[in-house]
Amino acid sequence: MRIWDKYITSDVKSMYEHYRSEPRIGARPCLLLIDLYNLSYKGGNLPVSEVIKTNPSGCGEHAYRAIEPTKKLIGLFRHHNLPIIFTTRDWEAHTGGTHSTQRQRKNISEADYDIYAEFPLEPSDTLIRKSRASVFFNTELDDVIKAQGIDSIVVGGESTSGCVRASVVDAYSRSLPPVLVEECVFDRNPISHAINLFDMHHKYGHVTTLDKATQLLDARVGEKL
Repeated sequence: MRIWDKYITSDVKSMYEHYRSEPRIGARPCLLLIDLYNLSYKGGNLPVSEVIKTNPSGCGEHAYRAIEPTKKLIGLFRHHNLPIIFTTRDWEAHTGGTHSTQRQRKNISEADYDIYAEFPLEPSDTLIRKSRASVFFNTELDDVIKAQGIDSIVVGGESTSGCVRASVVDAYSRSLPPVLVEECVFDRNPISHAINLFDMHHKYGHVTTLDKATQLLDARVGEKL
């Protein structure tokens, strides 16, 4: 059962039959981890309805549920010596009034945009600071992708309906077929999460499980041997 099945009716599913395709991972994939910064976890492992009373940007239990799968995905890319790219907010853009969405923000500090401690960066990782929803907008990501010979993207992070979706659409527009790992993407709104995964899966990329992503990456390595 797919995460969107309880929201998508059979007649709507039938509209998307002609979008069906299979996920593809190229010879040089990267892992793109979108906005895994402190602010998403601020307020604790609680229902979002509680977290947003003090932190409108918090993803609560949805963020915490994705921690362990994301750590496994990071470990998989490290094991295969494949590039990992983290994104966060550009603090100067934030303080200058340039934001990813129209959401109201309260009591935010520069440290809120540090990558969460569960995901320590290594010297080989890349950190991209962005001003808008898409990590491709006015950043050095295109240059990084070209320099590292990246030909496909595996995606984790938040939020599914916002920065993840914007980045996935831009990746598809650059002929970099994105694969979203279902357990590793999250949103404060579970309905938006499910509907956007359905839409991206059919139009711009593929949503797959951590197990399937592992198989695809391992198969890719086997083909190169």
